Amino acid sequence: MTRGIVLRATGGPEALQWSEVAIASLKRNEARVRHSAIGVNFIDVYERTGLYPLSLPATLGREAAGVVEAVGRGVKSIAVGDRVAYAASSPGSYAEARNMPADRLVKLPPTVTDEQAAAAMLKGLTAHFLLRRARRLRKGETVLIHAAAGGVGLIAVQWARHLGARVIAVVGSDAKAALAREHGAHEVIVTPREELSARVRELTGGKGVPVVYDSVGKDTFFASLDCLRPLGLMVSYGNASGPVPPVSLLELARRGSLFLTRPLLFHYIASKGDLQRAARELFEVIGSGAVKVRIGQRYALADAQAAHRDLEARRTTGSTVLIP
Repeated sequence: MTRGIVLRATGGPEALQWSEVAIASLKRNEARVRHSAIGVNFIDVYERTGLYPLSLPATLGREAAGVVEAVGRGVKSIAVGDRVAYAASSPGSYAEARNMPADRLVKLPPTVTDEQAAAAMLKGLTAHFLLRRARRLRKGETVLIHAAAGGVGLIAVQWARHLGARVIAVVGSDAKAALAREHGAHEVIVTPREELSARVRELTGGKGVPVVYDSVGKDTFFASLDCLRPLGLMVSYGNASGPVPPVSLLELARRGSLFLTRPLLFHYIASKGDLQRAARELFEVIGSGAVKVRIGQRYALADAQAAHRDLEARRTTGSTVLIP
């Protein structure tokens, strides 16, 4: 047994209960990771509330870092004592330890701390596929990034600038605007004080942007479409304000033959090779200082309820980690 957070029924943050958690014997090709830091993400909220259904009881959490304390039969890529991190396609990281398929673990270089990795694996790999694979960002382009002071947002702003893009950041307050600028945004739009599409048109000489990265969902979807130039791409990768309602394809046609994608990270890192390449690029930009991982909040693992309350109330900036 180990300890962790157990969800027995969907609901508010109070549904997260500190409890003993069973940990199975290691199977072939598995490793046990003793967590030192655990990342908190909006997908955890979606699963806690039932937006993304889970089989209950369940332990939430998709990313963490720590030390390998045991390996099962057949494991050759990692060894006991290795520092590792992961972004998992199934929940379970809100615990002191967890068994993981060994090929889903990536070794940490000395230039990346456990807390940085736990704060950046899911969010940083998301930023990677947004900027490097969903649409390969080109130098000199202007991009629009929503929730730019959040975990994914701050990483994406820095990485996009590092790649030579002009970054328009969208945030919800002046304090978050200052944070986005501090991390490299060229222009910042504070909503709802400023009308999004009108301001984007003003900043782009009426042309619009070639790509929008939108993790907010329902509240910003159509405004984001209106920011795009003809043949632009809308990347809708989150539902912080709720899921986007059904949309007629004619909405894309009449705005200039737009493209729309709703990607999931785990499709982009499904193979071991894709995962390792993406993690290597992520660790390189962190290690070089081109991307700084801002950990805005730390909570004890037992205080996961407070972490969820603050995340949903938009009181957080950067990444949030739980410490076992």
